[in-house]
Amino acid sequence: MSGHSTDSLDTQELVRQIRAWGGELGLGAVAIAGIELPGAEAGLADWLTAGFHGDMDYMARHGMKRARPAELVPGTLSVVCARLDYWPEPDMTAARADFSRPERAVVSRYAWGRDYHKVLRARLQKLADRIADAVGPLGHRVFVDSAPVMEGALGAGAGLGWRGKHTLLLSREAGSTFFLGEIYVDLALPPDAPQIDHCGRCSACIEACPTRAIVAPYRLDARRCISYLTIEHAGAIPEAFRAAIGNRVYGCDDCQTVCPWNRFARPTRELDFAVRNGLDRATLVELFAWSEEDFNARLAGSPIYRIGHERWLRNLATGLGNAPTTPAVLAALRSRADHPSALVREHVAWALAQHAGKDLNPA
Repeated sequence: MSGHSTDSLDTQELVRQIRAWGGELGLGAVAIAGIELPGAEAGLADWLTAGFHGDMDYMARHGMKRARPAELVPGTLSVVCARLDYWPEPDMTAARADFSRPERAVVSRYAWGRDYHKVLRARLQKLADRIADAVGPLGHRVFVDSAPVMEGALGAGAGLGWRGKHTLLLSREAGSTFFLGEIYVDLALPPDAPQIDHCGRCSACIEACPTRAIVAPYRLDARRCISYLTIEHAGAIPEAFRAAIGNRVYGCDDCQTVCPWNRFARPTRELDFAVRNGLDRATLVELFAWSEEDFNARLAGSPIYRIGHERWLRNLATGLGNAPTTPAVLAALRSRADHPSALVREHVAWALAQHAGKDLNPA
C-alpha cells in the first residue's frame, strides 16, 4: 500500500460513517486503532521466550511483524477494528451447567455454528468496499485470525475493550464473547481512545481455569490451556491434564462463563452462528461413533473441521475416559481400541484404564 491522501477528507465524519456502515453489516462495534502498539512487542517477546506458545510455531515465525502493522503491511496508517458477537444463548446459565451432565460432549460455543473466519471476513470486505467507494482507490488488507496480527492489542488500542486477566478482550457493553477482525488501511484516521482496565481485584477467571493455564494475571501458558490442547496441539494430550479436561472436546469457555462482565454478553443475532449438528446436546458416545466420512460431511464449514477426525477422536476418547462407567461408554471405547491411528489408540487405552475395576452404572 502506498498511502492514501486525506487532505480533502473530513476524517472524523468518515469514521462516523464507517461505524454506521459496520452497524448496517451486523458488526457489534467498529473502532479505529493507530499503528503503534505500546508494550505489545516486549510482551510478545517475553511470552515466546517463556515457551508459552507451545507447538504454535507460527506465533514466532514472523518475528516482531505481529506487533508492527506498518511492517506487516507496508503503507498501513490505521487499522479499522471490528467486533462480531457470537454467544448463541441468552446468558451463561446453560454453559455453567455443562459439567453436571458428564455424558455430554462440551464444545466451545463459538464453534457451534459456521466458521467465523468466513462470516466475519465477508463483512469486513464489504466494509472495506464501502470505504473505497467513499474515498476512492483504497490500499487495504482484511484479516480475521489469518495472519500475524495482534488482534487483542489492536482491539484494546482501538478502545473496543481492555485485556482481561484471562488475556481475552473485555468490553463493558458486551463481555468477551465476540470475534475480532481488522482492516489495515492506507488512510490516516483519527484513532479511538483506549479503555481503562476494569478487572480490579477480581480473579474469577484465574481460579476457574481447570488446568491453571492463567499462570498470573494477564499471562497465559497456552501449553496448559484446554483450548490449545484440544485444538492447536497435534500430539498426545499430556496425561497430567486429561482428567482436568473432563468432557470438553473442543475448546473451553470456563474463564468466560465465570467473568462478571459476561453478564453483559450479547446473544448473537447472526444466524450463521446458530447451533448445527446438535452440538449443544450431543453425547460423547454419539460423536465418537462418527466415521471420518461423517466428520467431514457434518463439520464442513465448521471451525472444528480443521482439527481433523483423528484429533476429534483423541479429544472424545479423553472425554470418555472421564465419563461415568457405563456399558455404552465401554463399548464405544472398545470399538476404537484397534484404530489405525497410534494417537487414537493411546487415548482409548488411557480411557479404558480409567474405567478398570469400576462398577458399571447403566443409568
